[in-house]
Amino acid sequence: MSTDTDGEIQLEYGLDEKPPLPKSILLGLQHVAVMIVPATAVAYIVAGEVGLGGADTAYIVQMVLLFSGLATVVQAYTVGPVGAKLPIVMGTSFTFVGASVSIGLNYGLAAVFGAILVTGLLVEGLIGWQFKRIEPFFPPLVTGLVVVIIGLYLIPVAMDYSAGGVGAEDYGAVHNLGLAALVLSIAVVLNLFTRGVARLLAVLAGISIGYVVAVAMGLVDFAPVADAAWVAFPSPGKFGFAFEPVPIVTFAFLFLVSAMETVGDMSGITAAEGRNPSDEEFRGGLLTDGLLSSLGSVFAAFPVTSFSQNVGIVNFTGVMSRHVVAICGVMLAVLGLSPKVGAVVATIPSAVFGGAVLLMAGMVAASGARLILLHTDLDRRNMVIMAVALGLGLGVATKPEALGGLPEAAATFFGEPVIMTALSALLLNTLVPGDQSPLFDARPEDGTGPDAPTPTDD
Repeated sequence: MSTDTDGEIQLEYGLDEKPPLPKSILLGLQHVAVMIVPATAVAYIVAGEVGLGGADTAYIVQMVLLFSGLATVVQAYTVGPVGAKLPIVMGTSFTFVGASVSIGLNYGLAAVFGAILVTGLLVEGLIGWQFKRIEPFFPPLVTGLVVVIIGLYLIPVAMDYSAGGVGAEDYGAVHNLGLAALVLSIAVVLNLFTRGVARLLAVLAGISIGYVVAVAMGLVDFAPVADAAWVAFPSPGKFGFAFEPVPIVTFAFLFLVSAMETVGDMSGITAAEGRNPSDEEFRGGLLTDGLLSSLGSVFAAFPVTSFSQNVGIVNFTGVMSRHVVAICGVMLAVLGLSPKVGAVVATIPSAVFGGAVLLMAGMVAASGARLILLHTDLDRRNMVIMAVALGLGLGVATKPEALGGLPEAAATFFGEPVIMTALSALLLNTLVPGDQSPLFDARPEDGTGPDAPTPTDD
């Protein structure tokens, strides 16, 4: 067991440690339980908005789970240069929902998947491949702020789940809030006041008990389980491909957002060890995002990216083992091949997940704050950068209509909280002199440069 050194948290299992198999399976299931609803929600929302039938919707959900699982396994174990060897759980991001719906309605789903096919590897893969060149521009101050904003803007999503889900007839009902509060309370109590397996599986225990209570209250509908098939296989090019300029440019912007989120999430994970990711970890993680997103689009899966909720689980439980996350990936892939099993998971009410996601979102924000505190002096310069970055990020997150006067492409780009936070932090940190600025802090190996000591005459 690792100990607290240089700001790392108390780890129950380190990066390369393997918990006993039964415990690993339960820990992997805990990761699945936290991300299954938000990971598939993108597919449900887009399919519903563009008017797909039940069978096509189920197929897209299935592909999302399959490629989320494959990408998660690749992140844990790598395939050549692809993968980070970090416990990164992959899934679809809400970043892509708005563009997928508008492009799907105006150009058709063929244009959506064609744009993903082109831009996934081209944009995010290229960023990953050349990340060593741009890594000095992403010091702990910048990546920490990205982690913080990811956690903060997930909180409203978690609250919507806790209330029963956006659009639900019983949104905000007492029974929904009660279920979310029950799950949250159980997870917190077990984590803070127990030890061993009970503490490690606190989130899974909360979700399981919340689900049992929901069944007893008659809030669970098992009808979709009977209608689902036991096994279904991928079908390449199911919705076709079209390559239109506007969708391609739009998704190129969104993959830039995805890259920033992944940089932040990876930093949030390694913050558990009191460090930033290495160049190889950054490169491999971003390559996985881009390559698996493009590959998944061939089979009608929406883009995969790192999942912030699961970064929260790593920090909450102290289980950093990549082998546990690989088991989670296998589970997701199996779910993707069995609509019947996936239908069972989908019966869990949104409010049950809401309590867990609320906790995880808070943990993500807290891990970002710790990353900043460990590696950054909170002097006037850095405090101003934090104030501007978080102010702009939260501003567009809470009042997106404020950008309504911008052209559609600009409103889409600057309306993303991660982009506003990352770009403002990146620009200010780069241009304002300080220890973490790549322009003013860098010193060549020969000792020359703007910060090198000034020679004096003897």
